[in-house]
Amino acid sequence: MQIKKHIVIPIFVPHKGCPFDCIFCNQKIISGQTKEASEEEIRLTIESYLETSGNAFVEIGFYGGSFTGISQKEQEWYLKIGYSYIKEGKVKQIRLSTRPDYINSTILDLLEKYGVRTIELGVQSLDYDVLKCTNRGHGIEEVKNAAKLIKERGFSLGIQTMIGLPGDTRLKAIATAQKVVELSPEIVRIYPTLVIKNTFLQKMYQEGRYQPLTIEESVDISAELLNIYEKNYINVIRIGLQPTDNISESGEVVAGPFHPAFRQLVESRLTLNRIREYILNHKLDKSQDIVIECNPKYISNVIGQKKVNIITLKNEFNFKNIRIMEKQNVEKFLIIGT
Repeated sequence: MQIKKHIVIPIFVPHKGCPFDCIFCNQKIISGQTKEASEEEIRLTIESYLETSGNAFVEIGFYGGSFTGISQKEQEWYLKIGYSYIKEGKVKQIRLSTRPDYINSTILDLLEKYGVRTIELGVQSLDYDVLKCTNRGHGIEEVKNAAKLIKERGFSLGIQTMIGLPGDTRLKAIATAQKVVELSPEIVRIYPTLVIKNTFLQKMYQEGRYQPLTIEESVDISAELLNIYEKNYINVIRIGLQPTDNISESGEVVAGPFHPAFRQLVESRLTLNRIREYILNHKLDKSQDIVIECNPKYISNVIGQKKVNIITLKNEFNFKNIRIMEKQNVEKFLIIGT
């Protein structure tokens, strides 16, 4: 059975729903939204996506600020625009992102009324010290309460997390992922912390009070988190910020583990870890060839960028040769021994 294409039409809400100044945040740069869009502009955006959507499952996503933190009047203004396309049958549902401390029954009543089905919570970390260091303005209990309420009301729950924030460590990032699993979200996003211009984090970095993760460190941690989520059947819909004119090494990123193909690096590292684990567990004969049967879609993850996985495995285990064989009926990859 063919899987229906899924399209999310992004509408960025000006960053005025949040009174907190998280040290890493500059939503105007991250979202590229510097002014409030008119209804005409929003509709033009939606209709331009719909022109090429075909038979896809289409959602409208309100991003860029804490949506439920803006006034109810403004929320309804945005939601009514989105809901008009649901009533016309052109869009299936609405999704949005917000803060965990801006969720309650009254808010959920409003969102449900206008066809919102997915709510993503910007959690960033479930470590108290990291939340405090980043000036998040909420604690862990607010996250748990919001997640519970969202799930009880039948919404789909999303959790957005960050790694490499001030006070964070690899072990804290893993502990956060394990706590996220306990919240039973349907989707998760993993963002390595970048130092963005005109943030307090930039000041900390320039003063030598903050050191961002390297690409290698962030890939290693993200691969471990992806493994945790996959084993618990949680869909990781994004790893790393999407490259834009602003979010690039020549744009507004001052420092940090930015890479335009960050997710592919992470998936490739996780694949390497799993191949390595299989070799060790099965004590494969290193004097012969190792054969890896692979679905064509996942060959790049098995081989790695610039063949890094193949080179690493040869150097680490001294295999005579590693052969990759394409197999359509293999889900991802299968090691068939030597």
